[in-house]
Amino acid sequence: MDNPDTTGTAPWSDADVQARVEALLKTLSLAEKVGQLVQIGAADFVPGPKPDVVIRQGGAGSVLWLNDTKRFNALQKIAVEESPSKIPLLFALDVIHGYRTIFPVPLALAASWDPATIEGAQSVAAQEARAAGLHWTFAPMLDIARDARWGRIVEGAGEDPYLGAAVAAAQVRGFQGAYLGAPGRVVACAKHFAGYGASDGGRDYDPVYLSENQLRNVYFPPFRAAVDAGVGTFMSAYMDLNDVPATGNRWLLRDVLRGEWGFGGFVVSDAFAVGNLVTQGFARDARDAAQRALSAGLDVDMASSTYLDHLTGLIEDGTIPLEVLDDAVRTILAVKVRLGLFEQPYTDEGLLAEVIARPEHRAEARRAAQRSMVLLRNEGQLLPLSKSLKHITVIGSLANSKEATEGSWMVFGHVPAAVTMLEGLRAKLPDATIDYAPGPEINRDIPSWFESAMAGGSRAPQSPEDAESAYQAALATAQRADLIIMVLGEHANMSGEAASRASLDLPGRQEEVLKAVVALGKPVVLVLLNGRPLSINWAADHVPAILEAWEPGTEGGHAVADILFGDANPGGKLPVTFPRKGSHAPLYYARNTTHSPEESPLYNPRYWDGLPTPLYPFGYGLSYTTFALTNLAVSAPQVRVGDSASVTVDVTNTGAVAGDEVVQLYIHQRFGSDSRPMRELKGFERITLQPGETRPVSFALGPAELGYWSSHAGQWVQDATTIDLWVGSDSRATLHTQLVVTA
Repeated sequence: MDNPDTTGTAPWSDADVQARVEALLKTLSLAEKVGQLVQIGAADFVPGPKPDVVIRQGGAGSVLWLNDTKRFNALQKIAVEESPSKIPLLFALDVIHGYRTIFPVPLALAASWDPATIEGAQSVAAQEARAAGLHWTFAPMLDIARDARWGRIVEGAGEDPYLGAAVAAAQVRGFQGAYLGAPGRVVACAKHFAGYGASDGGRDYDPVYLSENQLRNVYFPPFRAAVDAGVGTFMSAYMDLNDVPATGNRWLLRDVLRGEWGFGGFVVSDAFAVGNLVTQGFARDARDAAQRALSAGLDVDMASSTYLDHLTGLIEDGTIPLEVLDDAVRTILAVKVRLGLFEQPYTDEGLLAEVIARPEHRAEARRAAQRSMVLLRNEGQLLPLSKSLKHITVIGSLANSKEATEGSWMVFGHVPAAVTMLEGLRAKLPDATIDYAPGPEINRDIPSWFESAMAGGSRAPQSPEDAESAYQAALATAQRADLIIMVLGEHANMSGEAASRASLDLPGRQEEVLKAVVALGKPVVLVLLNGRPLSINWAADHVPAILEAWEPGTEGGHAVADILFGDANPGGKLPVTFPRKGSHAPLYYARNTTHSPEESPLYNPRYWDGLPTPLYPFGYGLSYTTFALTNLAVSAPQVRVGDSASVTVDVTNTGAVAGDEVVQLYIHQRFGSDSRPMRELKGFERITLQPGETRPVSFALGPAELGYWSSHAGQWVQDATTIDLWVGSDSRATLHTQLVVTA
């Protein structure tokens, strides 16, 4: 395999690909065409026919839930030498935030507010995955998530469509490279289309009810950005969208995705979702489910065998026109042509060891973790810590957990190999005494079905007696230290699919331990390992230093130590609001102004038993230095509808060390066709400044930033209005000016 191509051009022109596809299509029987739409699950736990049998009998288009290079080659040999069509297979897997070198989880990568870092991370993931024999990843997940209780918030970029779109494009570029089929890259899959992150109550798989306004202004932009970036495939969502399952939703898959956006790739269902149309009460039976899904624009059936069992009959009796089937097959063949699979279907079985040994992969993972971490609190400048410390105690069961460090959604069969927090700290201070006490264990109240299906079962919970002994041991160990580092949060299985929560509190007895340790009167640093916002209200008032490390990946322990001891300066910002309570969710910054806003004398705080304001706002994050933003200016005080203006601001590092600031531009439209959110992110840039250095930052504001989908007009509009502009370090920015837009 060549080095990844970041600047080259595709060896195939569109005309070449089309001609090759049409020639192939003419050679295929009806059964062979249907086979290209069939994705077979190769894991032992998957019911139904096995890949070897299906491929030999009629062919299959792709295989998933397999991570074995030798097995890839064995199945590919059956496909290209023994199957009727002789068409090679696509091998697919969920490579979400790394293959062997694990990067921070996607929510953490979004906290970097750095598209270049995100692109670099997914480039490494693609190189390793392709070396293993994979062609296609089920990533990136582009669902906007404004309810922190939803487990899959960890897989996305948070709550904001503008940030989400930038992250989406960066991930597609990272996975796919300069073009679809670039050496050392894989095909990306934009999922889950669409609205999945808005499920009722934050409960995974539950129905979603969103207006067209919300879909187009909030939930669609990351997906549209992926299309514009050239993403090769899409995945439909599981749930009902306004009472129509996304898997059978013609408006989503044909009208919007293909008709309006011009998407030319193919759409795969989520696992078993075509068959699930019967369970959801949408399809009469499996035959009806196959007909509804393909007619709606769903090309590939993931693992349910519904297409395999019923499409041939549906074509033969005329229920589905042959042209509909042919169109779906064309999109799949085109991807295989672009990947060069007909010329080179096999993978060099010695390549993976060479690729994963590249030291730059670990270095990039460490850098990405550093840039993803968010400093939430630093009273009295406790951080960075002195390397002259002699005696530290580390407390928390997560502190020495490789699984918690690498996080949720590992590739199938991955063996965790992370540098844990404890290991990273001991490596940073080899001459210091660093004691460790895990404290009481934490567990889910209700185990995940993943644990029994994929990981061999759940572990037995700790007995109350053992938990109390661990609690007392943690306090005794803390009493001997000069400083205590608490590593608290969630295990990897507490976020992700099938991992929604009713509460956002620290699980188990973690807060109890934290309070007892703080009461000792020693300096305490809290490091959070988690895949979602947590309600850490007590800690936010009583713990002097809090670092949000998320689930930071393979090099996570080293990266945390780098931040804590000042070898790296934290510059990440929150991509999602931190609520005070789980019951406050969904809570997000881009809400509409009510008739009784906060500055009103009649303001009612909405809840009588507590403030509804965030614990930490969207865009928030501290640094070991300070910044001043001055000289905010607009290129023209007034522009016409359709024209653009530039917004500039000077940023100065007013502290004593170099650091990063993420400069953020927010707007508010005062009046127009519709009421608009009180603030919307419309520009950001992460910059590094030396002490005393000043640099101008500019943003463009044009129709793309000032337009929106209007409920009143039923179309995209840009109003003649007055636009408030704020530039600052988070969504509460106070530096203000305005722009008048005239007709």
